[in-house]
Amino acid sequence: MTRSVALLFLSAFISSLSQVLLKKSSLRGHKSIAGEYLNPLVLCAYAIFSVAVLLDLLALRHVPLSFVPVAEASGYLFALLSGKLFFGESFPARKVIALSLILAGIAVFML
Repeated sequence: MTRSVALLFLSAFISSLSQVLLKKSSLRGHKSIAGEYLNPLVLCAYAIFSVAVLLDLLALRHVPLSFVPVAEASGYLFALLSGKLFFGESFPARKVIALSLILAGIAVFML
């Protein structure tokens, strides 16, 4: 079961990386509407999302369904860190408090 829990957290991490690609694509100019959706960054992001879904499916074979929302909540942590790392976003106090509450909830559930 530990391996499956790790797969759930890996899936959340991979999803956040995919979101980074989508944001990078949205910050670029595109010549057409089709170019917005059919460019390498977007296509790669959706492929990565597909891998994340497959990891979720593999993990759900051994992890109770009630645990999935807790593992997926870790995606907020990964998204916040990715925003800081790739886009130089700040950590306002509200985000830090919200993230602390999410992590506390994860910790309580894990106990």
